[in-house]
Amino acid sequence: MTGVSPLPELRYPTLVELFSSARALAARGPALCTLRQVGVSRAGRPLHLLSVGHARRAVLVVAGAHANEPTGGRTLLALAERVLHEEELRDGTSWHFLLCADPDGASLHVTPAPRSLLEYHLGFFRPAGPEQPEWSPAVLPPDRLPPETRALTGVIDELRPYLQVTLHGTDLGGSWVQLTRDIPGLAEPFAKSAAELHIPVETGASDAAGWPASGPGVHVMPEPGADAVHPSMPDDARQSTWYHTHRYGGLTAVVEVPMWASDLVDDPAPHPAPAAAMRRLAHRLLRDALEVERALADARPRLEGVDGPLLRSARWALELIPGLAADWLRTPPADATMAYVGSVDAFGRRLPLRAAAMLLRVLRESDDRAAPRLERLVATWSDAFAERFRARWVPLEHQVEHQSRTVVAAALHARERPV
Repeated sequence: MTGVSPLPELRYPTLVELFSSARALAARGPALCTLRQVGVSRAGRPLHLLSVGHARRAVLVVAGAHANEPTGGRTLLALAERVLHEEELRDGTSWHFLLCADPDGASLHVTPAPRSLLEYHLGFFRPAGPEQPEWSPAVLPPDRLPPETRALTGVIDELRPYLQVTLHGTDLGGSWVQLTRDIPGLAEPFAKSAAELHIPVETGASDAAGWPASGPGVHVMPEPGADAVHPSMPDDARQSTWYHTHRYGGLTAVVEVPMWASDLVDDPAPHPAPAAAMRRLAHRLLRDALEVERALADARPRLEGVDGPLLRSARWALELIPGLAADWLRTPPADATMAYVGSVDAFGRRLPLRAAAMLLRVLRESDDRAAPRLERLVATWSDAFAERFRARWVPLEHQVEHQSRTVVAAALHARERPV
């Protein structure tokens, strides 16, 4: 099987381990470090902020905004350690680390050491959009925002950071950066780090189709009012917490790093037939979603009264698919590259697979007779995903090192950016 991790002993930290490590670090540098609670989740779990340094000019680093993107917690700890020991990084700057923006979600994604894409998906969880701390302002009115979102925006209001960095990741693909405002000079160290660590740069990330680029894999979000990349999607990054820093003259960098890499996502060559490819991918997306819908329809009478986060998230993912397929059937970008079509291909495999994986967990909990059908789907789709993209595991230390280097480069270059 492809896409297997050779390093299962290296794993992503749990919430308890994150807090324990942050507390130990703060104890080693009490003159510089503080660890405090800044909020609670919907389920009552604490949200903690580790601060290093006392300067008014601030960098805020956020981990755990998406439960299924676990690299950020490990990166956050590595960054905090580095900032504590490298005085030049604290020269006129304080650093603040939100350990996990969504502890409830993190408690439900249960693959700390995935050895394959199948194992990763068997413990998969990603909340529905309205329950995601960074995205909820894009889909909910202000009076209905979850407490995790209010805690995050409260920290931004307090610190007024010149830079917020939110640590994200992808299961399979490459690395890229999304910026709410450009950071001149960032593209070069980002590309150099990726090359040194043999991590492909996702030059045509479907999330950023049509966006300006300040360099390969470094995408600048369009100004408010510009057309959305996917008109059918209910959320818009420009309404997210990423833009909350702008009211204080700051900006946000979203740093994505893959768990498994694929060299198919960094090919800048023009695609020979993008319209035909997009039609094929849209039809496959609808077909795969129908398979999951049928399993859900079969089990629905036996799931009466069940409404947990796994089921809500599976349904939400399925509801996105018809509109997304319609977006893809519209005229593709005139300059569509092999990398872009590859990124869309990966996203089209990812969405129904995630819905199937979360629904499978619901059905297994109730020992439902529809579970074996979904087990076959999740196994088949996971293996096909890995095979199609020739997935290779990115050593965890490389994931962390690349994300850390990019954060530091963003902080140093953004500090020089004219406001």
